[in-house]
Amino acid sequence: MLTYALVLAVGAVAGLVSGVVGTGATVILLPVLVLAFGPIEAVPIMAIVALMSNFAKITSWWKEIDWRATAAYALGGIPGAALGARTLLELPPSVIDLALGVFFLVMIPGRHWLANRNYQIGAGVLVPSGFAIGFLTGIVVSTGPLSVPLFSAYGLVKGAFIATEAAGSLALYISKAATFRTLGALPTDVVVKGLIAGSSVMAGTYAARLLLERLHVATFQRLLDGVMLIAGATLIWEAIR
Repeated sequence: MLTYALVLAVGAVAGLVSGVVGTGATVILLPVLVLAFGPIEAVPIMAIVALMSNFAKITSWWKEIDWRATAAYALGGIPGAALGARTLLELPPSVIDLALGVFFLVMIPGRHWLANRNYQIGAGVLVPSGFAIGFLTGIVVSTGPLSVPLFSAYGLVKGAFIATEAAGSLALYISKAATFRTLGALPTDVVVKGLIAGSSVMAGTYAARLLLERLHVATFQRLLDGVMLIAGATLIWEAIR
């Protein structure tokens, strides 16, 4: 029971952060899921959680979604995520932990580099970008640190940005979850664990709407860097110890 209480508490915080800055739920919650259930179960559990989290963002800002951007991103992202998920299931647990940890650490400077370039992109760029990010999503669970600056470069802000990024990501996670289910990596007990964890993330995400217009995003960006550092170091430690 203490394990689930911890997952629910951390999940609510993860949902709150993700609902404000557009990403962060995975890097906050994933290390807890890995410690609680192991890396093999944690990845498909997080896929269920991500579906629920993105659904909450979409329903919070439904009227502001840019469907053209969503469709372009999903066109490349859906096959990319399926391919990445198949690749993930061929890897041993220690490699998964190490890959997740290194990815999070690299994305600390990487996301700042992308954000600081201030590129303005069109919908055509979202298709190949979606495939590349989708493939990485299939392997490393979440690529919010990449998709966030991508949709920012498209010109979206605040509610439109949160909802459109979530709608595009939802398509990727549906593809990933369907691949897991087809390959037998989503048994009923894993789905139940994902629903439990996802319920707290959804609650935090809905609460985030109340804060989005009031709190300075830079505060959460610094928080995101911190949790990515902690998450990356924790997962690398689990892989090498």
